[in-house]
Amino acid sequence: MSKLKNSPLLSFFLTLLAIIVTTFFGPEEATLGAGVRLVYLHGAWVMTAELLFILAALAGLIALIMRKEVFHRWSAALGRSGIFYWITYLPLSMWAMQSNWNGLFLAEPRFRFAMTFAIVGLLLQIGLWMLDINWLTATANILFIIILRYTFANAENIMHPPPSPIFNSGNWTIISFFVGLNLLAWLSSYFVTRFFLPKTNH
Repeated sequence: MSKLKNSPLLSFFLTLLAIIVTTFFGPEEATLGAGVRLVYLHGAWVMTAELLFILAALAGLIALIMRKEVFHRWSAALGRSGIFYWITYLPLSMWAMQSNWNGLFLAEPRFRFAMTFAIVGLLLQIGLWMLDINWLTATANILFIIILRYTFANAENIMHPPPSPIFNSGNWTIISFFVGLNLLAWLSSYFVTRFFLPKTNH
């Protein structure tokens, strides 16, 4: 019973429940109404995924420089956690499209890139897990986020016009809610990362 109470997965699902309840009470928006709540959630989820990829790269870089096992372990765990959030953000994105725009625009460039990186990222993380080579995992995590950010920085914006509609809305109720939702998502990602954290040393 004590193991269950200390389980990262249990903590994740409890945090996920808090995220769902919080999202349900999110502020509505003039154009999208209550449907904007799904946009908040999908935004927080993808930002969490990108944060995890960045942290995986940073941990990998530190590991390569300092040759410390603990940073290699965290780089591996953060990379796996990142791809989990990236893959699960895709159905949230499709749900938000369907609910707010009555259809799925799957040909949208950024969505196509997101799908591509989900498939490549999943295969990459599975391969890195099977090979279990510290320097290779660290290097791959560094290259993955660099290529991802470069690709999206140069992708055409159709349904994701910059700058951020939320942070540039001037509505502090919406902004504060979205920041809070992100913090909850980041908390949930800590538990997922703990779950993926390798338990043995090389």
